[in-house]
Amino acid sequence: MSTDRVRVDQMAHVIMEGLQEYADLATDDLKAAVKKAGNEAKKDIQANAPVKTGKYKGSWTVKTTKETSNAMEVVVHSKNRYQLAHLLEFGHAKRGGGRTRAFPHIAPAEAKAAEFLEKEVERALK
Repeated sequence: MSTDRVRVDQMAHVIMEGLQEYADLATDDLKAAVKKAGNEAKKDIQANAPVKTGKYKGSWTVKTTKETSNAMEVVVHSKNRYQLAHLLEFGHAKRGGGRTRAFPHIAPAEAKAAEFLEKEVERALK
């Protein structure tokens, strides 16, 4: 409404308009924070990934899997070297016995991204 005065019978409508406007702004900010956190996770994984040829390190990408009017999901994954992700993260058994060394690089990036997302959401909603 354009005026400062509201009749009692219009009060609920005006309050709902204000709440809807806030929800729309908050949703846009949250979606931006989710995209930003996904990109930060990707950068962190790439920075800490083991490097032999560099193909595994460069294969990480961020993909939006689901987006609705009030929700968004992003997935950080390896495009074409996904078979190596679990093996490198946790190590694996060798053919002749023994195990290979683990290179934890995904779990720390996930924890860092979750923390980053929480801070971004708090900053956006203030």
